Amino acid sequence: MDTPLSDVLVFFGATGDLAYKQIFPALQAMARHGHLDIPVIGVARSTWSDDQLRERARQSVTEHGGPDEAAFARLASLLRYQSVDYADPASFQRLRQTLDGAQNPIFYLAIPPEAFADVAAHLASSGCSENARVIVEKPFGRDLASARTLNQTLRRYFPEENIFRIDHYLGKEAVQNLLYFRFANSFLEPIWNNNYIHSMQLTMAETFGVEGRGAFYEEAGAIRDVIQNHLLQLVALLTMEAPGRGDLDGVRDAKAEAFKAMRSIQPEDVVRGQYNGYRDEPGVASDSTVETFAALRLFMLNQRWAGVPILIRAGKRLPQTVVEVWIQLKRPPENVFSESSPGLPNYLRFRVSPNVQLALGARVKTPGEAMVGSGVELMFQEHPGDEMAPYERLLNDAIHGVKTLFAREDAVEEAWRVVDPVLGNTVPVLPYESHTWGPPEAGALAVEVGGWRNPVMMQADGPVITPQNPPPTSTT
Repeated sequence: MDTPLSDVLVFFGATGDLAYKQIFPALQAMARHGHLDIPVIGVARSTWSDDQLRERARQSVTEHGGPDEAAFARLASLLRYQSVDYADPASFQRLRQTLDGAQNPIFYLAIPPEAFADVAAHLASSGCSENARVIVEKPFGRDLASARTLNQTLRRYFPEENIFRIDHYLGKEAVQNLLYFRFANSFLEPIWNNNYIHSMQLTMAETFGVEGRGAFYEEAGAIRDVIQNHLLQLVALLTMEAPGRGDLDGVRDAKAEAFKAMRSIQPEDVVRGQYNGYRDEPGVASDSTVETFAALRLFMLNQRWAGVPILIRAGKRLPQTVVEVWIQLKRPPENVFSESSPGLPNYLRFRVSPNVQLALGARVKTPGEAMVGSGVELMFQEHPGDEMAPYERLLNDAIHGVKTLFAREDAVEEAWRVVDPVLGNTVPVLPYESHTWGPPEAGALAVEVGGWRNPVMMQADGPVITPQNPPPTSTT
């Protein structure tokens, strides 16, 4: 049976920061690409007019990419505003009248999670939720217990098939590229297992600090903010089995199984850090123990990946802003050429941002009589063009009822189960200097794999052969 398209988009939190930075630019892009032809109703507590909402939208797109006059005119013609008190049932009755007979509305809750329950309940009691979809923003809870409570609350008012848990990271072109690369190339499958892969490393680094979001970060920290969701999602894509069905939802089934195979992380597998100066940030407690850096060691409890360490690190005030995956292969079983220093093993390197790179580390013979070699990196780099931004792609998918890129209830809970034992102050937080790779103690987690592989920033206009990356102990 065909999935019906939503016939009106209602987004709560229309006056908020997320709407300003992400939703309005995404809506203009949808209009520019011909993907937006339904009414868009902005909802918030403020007493605004339609014109005030349109002016807010223009300010947003002007600051974030610039207005496309034709596309913005289309968007403005679809925009309406309604003031709603999230705690007042009468407000939701008025909202139902504003829907003007829409048969398949979609509600986007771009609001704090603590407001989800009241808003979902009032949408249901007013009749707004009939045949409706609902989009909720991460964080999907703060730990396993709260995630389960949130899921139960949402399912009380909406069936699971109509709940869209939006994690913008899943909408990134590079993340989809990683999924495609894994299953579109036959040469990978024979080696994509513990017989050939020695270890994996995932790095998400940012040069900046909390940037005025100290109060938010005090409630989150690096593990909750990006590891439990973004980085574990990447691990799932790297370790999942091939989707077992022809339909796209098979991807979500395979990812859920990958999450279930992840061993819960133990305190001895974690190093937490906090950059010096974090406690001076506005909104941060003077004795804060929240981590701005975390390094973790993860193992999979299945046959394909048994014994393969997966190292994950994320942090602020690091030397670079970059997201990179490093897949290290095992060395050949015999050192045929008897080299005293064979260099780095073969590897695959996949950069997710700030640009997309796919590279293979190999060894080639050095010119001359001796049978000795040196490392080279064969690297392909892609500069994204007018690609679809994550929020544009995800909103368009939700309107069409396509859930492939949205987080599912069981996967969300399994991801929390993985990190639950190391949340809070289970392990001490250690200081580190800005623009270093975190506390030195994090190096102990990577000793058995030869050390952390620090991303190397380079520029290239196309396929190149570059020198092998520096030894793992170097800092770039």
